[in-house]
Amino acid sequence: MPVWLPRAFVLAAATVVAFGVGLWLLDRLRGLIILLVISLFLAFAIEPAVNWLADRGWRRGVATGAMFIVLAVLGVGFVSVLGSLLIHQTTTLVDNAPRYADEIIDWVNRSFGARLSKHTLVSKIPAVSGELSKHLSEVAGNVWGIGATALGVLFQGFGVLLFTFYLSAQGPQFRRTVCSLLPPHRQRQVLRAWTIAVDKTGGYIYSRALLAAISAVFHYAALSLLDVPYALTLALWVGVVSQFIPTVGTYLAGVVPVLIALTHAPSTAVWTLLFIIAYQQFENYVLQPRITARTLDMHPAVAFGVVLAGTAILGPVGAVLGLPVAASLQAFLQAYVRRYDVEEHPLTTAKTTGRARRHTR
Repeated sequence: MPVWLPRAFVLAAATVVAFGVGLWLLDRLRGLIILLVISLFLAFAIEPAVNWLADRGWRRGVATGAMFIVLAVLGVGFVSVLGSLLIHQTTTLVDNAPRYADEIIDWVNRSFGARLSKHTLVSKIPAVSGELSKHLSEVAGNVWGIGATALGVLFQGFGVLLFTFYLSAQGPQFRRTVCSLLPPHRQRQVLRAWTIAVDKTGGYIYSRALLAAISAVFHYAALSLLDVPYALTLALWVGVVSQFIPTVGTYLAGVVPVLIALTHAPSTAVWTLLFIIAYQQFENYVLQPRITARTLDMHPAVAFGVVLAGTAILGPVGAVLGLPVAASLQAFLQAYVRRYDVEEHPLTTAKTTGRARRHTR
């Protein structure tokens, strides 16, 4: 037997064991890794503002804390405004439930020739309430699990805030520690990649915030002219949700104003829907290309695919982080991947239909 064969067997076995241990650790630490990734990109998002304050004499810890306070005030204000709208609409729905029930029964009877009556529906309420009580009892029995889940979410949120604060406040020290382990040429590459990630992530967040503000202003003006209730609250909802929830945010944002306008008048709901569609086209073809040209210069089809890929990998977190990650990777590749001049050919020009057909003949 060759002398090197036992060593090769031992090395192969050690490699397999190390690979298995690595997979086991990755599975166990998946939650922590996701928290660190979220924290890292949140730190990227606020770092331009923190750097701006630090250049004006602020300590990085104080500047990071100030950004946290600003974001907390904005978040609490947004939630409180939407909460007041939800509470008022729920109260209105409960108060007007008998009238709505009469109108629905009359419409069903007229449209389908049915013979429903309020007394028939009332007679079925005990059975429905019994099933509802059964489900509520099951939920109440699982209150410990619900509380544990809520506590876990709260703990994870606190962990994200803590990691984000340290990654932003002590960003230069962290980068110096990382670079001290690398040779000089690797240090330049790491710092360049870090700069690109900060620029793209911060630019993406701030461009979305600007688009959200513009959208809120336009929708507030339109909803006020249409005399839709809670115009300011609905405008804030449309602006924030349409910009910060990828892919489906536009549809989720537009449903609520249309439903609220429907309670006012059907014609108002139609005009509201038409305005939302028109503004979306204006934003897609006029505003967004100008504002995001330097922050997220990505083809819409590629962006949609990135959102789907991020959702498949990390769920909703991946859907949100996918775009800035892809934008950073795209910018890094543009900086390091060599490109060549393209040969003139009918298939590489914009107007190729007729010429390409003649060429193939």
